[in-house]
Amino acid sequence: MSDEQELEKLAKQIVVCTRCELHRSRKNAAPGEGPTHAEIMFIGEGPGAREDEQGRPFVGASGKFLDQLLEQAGVTRADVWITNVVKCRPPGNRDPLPNEIETCTSNYLQHQIEIVNPSIIVTLGRHSMGLFFKGAKITQIHGQMRKVNDRFVIAMYHPAAALHQMSLKPAIMADFAKLPELLKEARAELGRSGSKGKTAKKKKKLV
Repeated sequence: MSDEQELEKLAKQIVVCTRCELHRSRKNAAPGEGPTHAEIMFIGEGPGAREDEQGRPFVGASGKFLDQLLEQAGVTRADVWITNVVKCRPPGNRDPLPNEIETCTSNYLQHQIEIVNPSIIVTLGRHSMGLFFKGAKITQIHGQMRKVNDRFVIAMYHPAAALHQMSLKPAIMADFAKLPELLKEARAELGRSGSKGKTAKKKKKLV
């Protein structure tokens, strides 16, 4: 089975998943989307109302802001893989619970990361950040890049944070303005010029 088929298989499992309570209130799960072997993967927190309607990640207001941030950073959305920690919308847009994060991560996100095998992961929000930086506070490490095993992880605020707390918008825009330089730094250390220079994938653990 090809990697593309593996991702499609996971997506089919996700849309009918009943492993946690989030399935009870969802309309549509949002498995994720992007090129099979994208160089960069963005991981948010969970689908919102618009994502729940369409079954796609980052298509609501925060998604539009993310598109603007990516464009300003010279990154094309079509070239990156985008998903969330949990694939079903938490009721009322509440934070995902620890057991929901664990269930979705161990059954789906981990496998998506293994298959796509991105060189660089950008976490959007504290819940995805927490998968890689245990005990860290996003207020202290946002905009920073660290190497986790053999890939780089960049911690960013979730775009929705700027919509709910306008005072964070300048920091979010400044962090994304640094993204091209961070990507350049990561590629230099990995010995890659971009997605075309990506080495053969290896199965590995999340952290």
